Amino acid sequence: MSINLIIFSGLALVMVIAALFAVTSSKIMRATTLLLFVLFGTAGLYFMLHYSFLGAVQITVYAGGIVVLLIFVVLLLGKGSVDVTQTSMRRYMAGTATALTGMVLAIYLITSTDFAGDKFTAEDVTMKELGMSLMGTEKYNYILPFEVMSVLLLACTVGAILIARKK
Repeated sequence: MSINLIIFSGLALVMVIAALFAVTSSKIMRATTLLLFVLFGTAGLYFMLHYSFLGAVQITVYAGGIVVLLIFVVLLLGKGSVDVTQTSMRRYMAGTATALTGMVLAIYLITSTDFAGDKFTAEDVTMKELGMSLMGTEKYNYILPFEVMSVLLLACTVGAILIARKK
C-alpha cells in the first residue's frame, strides 16, 4: 500500500465518521464541531490532489469562516446546548431511501465514467500571476467569488441566528 492510499483512507474514514455523528447528534455545538472535522478532511483531500489553492480556500472560507461564525452566533445567543427534537420513523425511512438512491447514482456515475488522468495538464503559475488573477476585475479574474463568499457568510450568520433563536 502506498502512503497516499493510507492518507486517503484515513481522511475518508474521519470524514465519514464525523459526518455521521454530525447529522445524528442532538446538540448543535457538537454537530458544528464535527462539521469542522469534515471540512478539514475535505481540505486534506484537496491538498493530496495538489490543489493548494482550493485547500487553502476550504480552510479559510468554510472551516475558518463559516463554522467559526456559526459557533460564535450560537454561543453569543446562549443556545449551544439546544436539543434537537426526535423525528418520526417516516422521516428516517425517507432519508434512508434518499441516501441509498444517491449512493446508487454515485456508484453508477463513478463506474461508468472514464477518468483518464493524462487528458489534463497543469502549468505552473507564479504567486504574482495568482494574486493578480484573484484581485483583478477583468475577464478571467476572481474578484466576484470573494464577493459571493461575503454573501455566503452573511447567509450563514442569519441561519445560525435562526437556529439559535428557537422559540
